[in-house]
Amino acid sequence: MAKENAEKENTEPALRAAGREAGTGRRGAVVAALMLAMALAALDSTVVSTAVPQIVGDLGGFSVFSWLFSGYLLAVTVTLPVYGKLSDTFGRKPVLVAGAVVFLLGSLLCAAAWNMAALIAFRIVQGLGGGALQGTVQTLAADLYPLEERPKIQSKLSTVWAVSAVAGPGLGGVLAAYADWRWIFLINLPIGAAALWLIVRHLHEPKRAPRTPPRVDWAGALAVFACGGVLLTALVQGGVAWAWWSAPSCALFTTGLAMVGLVVWIERRAAEPIIPGWVWRRRTIAAVNLALGALGLLMVAPTVFLPTYAQSVLGLAPVAAGFVLSVWTLSWPVSAALSQHVYRRIGFRDTALLGIGAAALILFAFPFLPYPGSAWQPTLLMLLLGAALGLFQLPLIVGVQSTVGWEERGTTTASVLFCRQTGQTIGAAVFGAVANGVLAARLGGAGDLDSVTRALDDGTAPESTRHAIADAVHAVYFGAACAAALAFLVLLSVAPRRFPVLKD
Repeated sequence: MAKENAEKENTEPALRAAGREAGTGRRGAVVAALMLAMALAALDSTVVSTAVPQIVGDLGGFSVFSWLFSGYLLAVTVTLPVYGKLSDTFGRKPVLVAGAVVFLLGSLLCAAAWNMAALIAFRIVQGLGGGALQGTVQTLAADLYPLEERPKIQSKLSTVWAVSAVAGPGLGGVLAAYADWRWIFLINLPIGAAALWLIVRHLHEPKRAPRTPPRVDWAGALAVFACGGVLLTALVQGGVAWAWWSAPSCALFTTGLAMVGLVVWIERRAAEPIIPGWVWRRRTIAAVNLALGALGLLMVAPTVFLPTYAQSVLGLAPVAAGFVLSVWTLSWPVSAALSQHVYRRIGFRDTALLGIGAAALILFAFPFLPYPGSAWQPTLLMLLLGAALGLFQLPLIVGVQSTVGWEERGTTTASVLFCRQTGQTIGAAVFGAVANGVLAARLGGAGDLDSVTRALDDGTAPESTRHAIADAVHAVYFGAACAAALAFLVLLSVAPRRFPVLKD
């Protein structure tokens, strides 16, 4: 046992020592591979979104096209805990390589899809690989860099997300208009092949001393996958494909809650559980999980509802509306890169409190914008919001990764990302219900947000409809401000003031 513990303690320094011996060139190549792999996952949804009309026109299936996004999101979310545990058990490299191969296979199959059902199924295959990409890239970023250098790689990864958010819709539109929508998926192949080549050639994890054969909790993995799939399907489709209190919705939620009990029962008896109990027993990890779950919740307000507000209330064209949203991707990575100068002085928790406190005030200010207002007003708020959230998210991720050793980092990182993804799914369901409820109250119970905005675009809706949409989006932003306040309270009451950082 003592030998195994010593081996675990020496794994991470050995990885960094190997990187130093090989020089910065090898580590630079690995970082380039991580950025390419992250770009695959980051570009995916934004590129596909602008090509939906062409895809539906070619394959049909308008009534179910939303599953192009929901199916992918479900697969990514429910596999994150599984890949996190596997990377702690077998190493990061095999999990990342396997995930990239599955993602590229899914991309190739998507390009060959013959109808909408096949395309949705292949998007789920993509998501099964995307879960490995997202979790393992973030874990490797912490493995490769000591604490004082981690903001460098994290800011690079944040920049990848920012560039993808800005460039993705335009790239998807160009490919769909001037080539064919299938190129949206085929373009992944050369990018993924380059990432795979760099990973296989340059990423060399140190060999660990042989120990007892690892025991994989396959029953727990299957139970987590099934439970997450059922509950997230209920949240994604509730109020969309069927009413919230309809028989399908009640059946899914009942089944999902029963499966939660099954997951707990299996995991408590497993020798190497997929979701170990210490993830929630340790104050630091539990607080970060809850805080980033609230971050996922509040991010729904700008990403989903701001474009509708910009077009329907401000009267902007789609491109201009996209710019209003995209400005936060400019300030977020800059703020994240500079956050190290703050948390080195006041600590991870207090830096995150500063960021989420500012975000709560900015979100709360949105409902007080004048009607109809000018485009610069929400643009300025989004610029400030990106800066605030960069100050909030990166210190928490860097901080929580620094409280665990190599053998627990994959599971910890995956739990954080899982909570953020789940928060986004819950936020889409909750805020969608809030927006539709406000519209129903303002318009006498007629229509939902999608149908109302279409009527406004067609010129068949009165001016009062524009007011109703503004009120609905204001209500969503108020809810997002409450989510930010909840994250503030969780960090203040649960997280220790000083994270128990392990020495490198």
